[in-house]
Amino acid sequence: MNNKRKPFSKRHGFTVQPPEIKIREDAPENLRHFVLQIAIELGLGPSDLRECACAVLHVRPDPNNWSEYPNVWGEVEDLIYGCDWFRIYDFIERVYLRFQKRDKKLAADFEQALNDFFIEQGMGWQMADGEIITRGTEAFEATVYVAVESLDAAGRNTARDEIHEALTDLSRRPKPDLTGAIQHGMAALECVARDACGDPKATLGDILKRHPDLLPKPLDTAIEKAWGYASEMGRHIREGRQPDRKEAELIVGLAATVSTYLSR
Repeated sequence: MNNKRKPFSKRHGFTVQPPEIKIREDAPENLRHFVLQIAIELGLGPSDLRECACAVLHVRPDPNNWSEYPNVWGEVEDLIYGCDWFRIYDFIERVYLRFQKRDKKLAADFEQALNDFFIEQGMGWQMADGEIITRGTEAFEATVYVAVESLDAAGRNTARDEIHEALTDLSRRPKPDLTGAIQHGMAALECVARDACGDPKATLGDILKRHPDLLPKPLDTAIEKAWGYASEMGRHIREGRQPDRKEAELIVGLAATVSTYLSR
């Protein structure tokens, strides 16, 4: 969006403290409204949005609706306000692709507007290169970003990919794969630890025992405990024992932090 179209607060750099993330497995009405309005503002028409919605929801456009307003627009609203919450995020990704084909700058503006909305509304999602992925606390986001950058710079592609898979599991809709996120997070750490110690087949637990100076004390004990927790909750899970999201993010963030340390 050009400067003339930006609101007062954007033009002058006024912001509020981002609220706590409270919305994940939902797409409230204000989000649905915002997506439609920002798409129209950036240049898509009702027919464009109907094509996106029908493609995502696997429904046929109503052949009796041919005028953009109010017919096609009304059909789009009925589809978007009436569908399951997770389909809204599929719709958002589809709209991004429509913008991408027309003008990459418009696609970037759409993405930025959505990310601002997600932050302002305390929603645990963000868009990155047209893909809706999980958004954690500011500390979690910074930790994971630094880890990915560090592992990539060090050429540790396998560990980097494991961190990415952990984020993918946290981003799954309609239900995140928390045990998978824990497994991939610790797999990244195990991979880096093996490389650092030249012990390519050992488990992280064995590495910590064989190389007591690998990590500063008492951090080594904390990581050993985290490894035990991850083994129980991510690999040997029992009926009635499910990790919650905060625990999964804690393990992934911890694994990312220590992976960065060892990589450096």
